[in-house]
Amino acid sequence: MISLIFFLAVGLILFSSLFFLARRNARPEGGSDELVGARQALSALQAGLLPPNLVQRVFAVEDWDYVCSTTPQTIQEMFMEERKRISLLWIDQVRDQIRSLGRFHRGAARHYAQLNPRMEMELAFRFATLMTACRALHLVVYLAGPYAAPRMVTAMANAAGRACEISEQSLRFLNAAQLGVVSARSAA
Repeated sequence: MISLIFFLAVGLILFSSLFFLARRNARPEGGSDELVGARQALSALQAGLLPPNLVQRVFAVEDWDYVCSTTPQTIQEMFMEERKRISLLWIDQVRDQIRSLGRFHRGAARHYAQLNPRMEMELAFRFATLMTACRALHLVVYLAGPYAAPRMVTAMANAAGRACEISEQSLRFLNAAQLGVVSARSAA
């Protein structure tokens, strides 16, 4: 009787795990949705989050100096809170886009034979380093404010830019393949 209960429990566990695995939202890896997501993350990083003038404006000490010299203490506190919030949001956005790009490269490495394994390993290392740098910068900005680590911000933005360039080189073959398909269709 005890063995019957044991086997029924094991069967129930197996059945429920199969049920949950079957209901899971299974997205095919290597599909066009992932490529579009990677392209969007890459363009959001390059054009929206990493231009040097934007990074300099978000973390501009001159703004803080001006506010300190011309406004009362309450406005200075409000300014610092808002600038800190904007800085943290910027860091979070960079981290999210890097995570998205890294997720694509981890999935794409299995599906595209044209990807250079050495380049993908370098990207994996850079993405891991960038994720760690984003977390550290987030902690520094949260604890000490947006003006606490200007060199760290610049270094992280430059490293993210280099990772974007490598990622773009890695994805270049996909654009060439798509252009070949488009030109073949237009010729037909």
